[in-house]
Amino acid sequence: MPGDGPGPFRFDAVAPSDQEQQFRYEVDGSSLGDPVEVPVTVINGDADGPRVFMTAAIHGDELNGVKVLQEVIDRYHPSDVHGTLVCLHVVNVPGYQAQQRYLPIYDQDLNRSFPGKERSNTAERMTHRIYQRFVSQCDIGLDFHTSTRNRTTMYHARADVDDPDVQRLADAFGANVFLAGEGDERSLRGVATRDGIPTPTVEMGKAHRFQPALIEKALGGVESVLTEDDVLPDGTTTTPAWRKVMGPSEETRWLRADTGGLVDMQWGPDPLVHEGDAICTITDHFKHEEHVVDAPFTVLIVGVLENPVALPGHPICHLVRIDVDTREEIERQISQGEFDGYRSYGQRWMADDEAAE
Repeated sequence: MPGDGPGPFRFDAVAPSDQEQQFRYEVDGSSLGDPVEVPVTVINGDADGPRVFMTAAIHGDELNGVKVLQEVIDRYHPSDVHGTLVCLHVVNVPGYQAQQRYLPIYDQDLNRSFPGKERSNTAERMTHRIYQRFVSQCDIGLDFHTSTRNRTTMYHARADVDDPDVQRLADAFGANVFLAGEGDERSLRGVATRDGIPTPTVEMGKAHRFQPALIEKALGGVESVLTEDDVLPDGTTTTPAWRKVMGPSEETRWLRADTGGLVDMQWGPDPLVHEGDAICTITDHFKHEEHVVDAPFTVLIVGVLENPVALPGHPICHLVRIDVDTREEIERQISQGEFDGYRSYGQRWMADDEAAE
């Protein structure tokens, strides 16, 4: 059981105290009979404390989290840590190698396959070994994701805020926006949280690339969480100037294209759009017909289509209604230059939730 007290972290071997181990752990085999191996780092601190897992690339084309974990193991060493850090750098190795979201050939979603089964399909076998050998031994977790291809996602957390332990971690992470909810019952965060291992999901940016501003922000969030749980006694915590919690009763809306055509985004340069302002226009190829899409209320844009070709009914952007206090705080930050370059250098804060996690 997690949290039963200090002791050596075990996978198939013992991870000694005051040491860092890096290895590749076999989770399945390929059609050629070769092993499928997940790269793992275990940092056992020189003092007792919580066990923290961090996962990246459960979806194989979501790369920002891969870079976050690489930087985590470079920044922290056994002498810094009270407890244990368990970093699974690339969970979906076949998808990562093919640069695809799901497992190739079968299109199985690892994040709908936890806790897995020992004797089942490829996704279930992989998630079973990962969950039993690593996740189940930990006390808390952070699971890193990005949006899917052709969309981008605001930097945010997803957490079951009805669970006080999860809410504490989400608060400590310091994101401005987080989505409240249990998550899919077979997602990693859903299974781990039900098993008493509170786990928020972190969503950040785009697939298929590194976005340095988001990665650096996430590293600050990791440090804040580890400091909150006394894993880093000398760390610092992050407190955002504003926060928006989007629960089931919050007014959110996906704007969808009424007609197909070419999409020209007009919102920006910051994510605050006032009621009646144009978000985008959709035109036919001859530019004879033009449809202007306006904000139905004053909103924060938290998800946006990047592919400029839309079909009728295609989601264009995800909107969240904000209250007056939140709007005023965002406007204050805009005036201070907090959102400068928001659209032009990687959507520093942007998010999408329809096909993420």
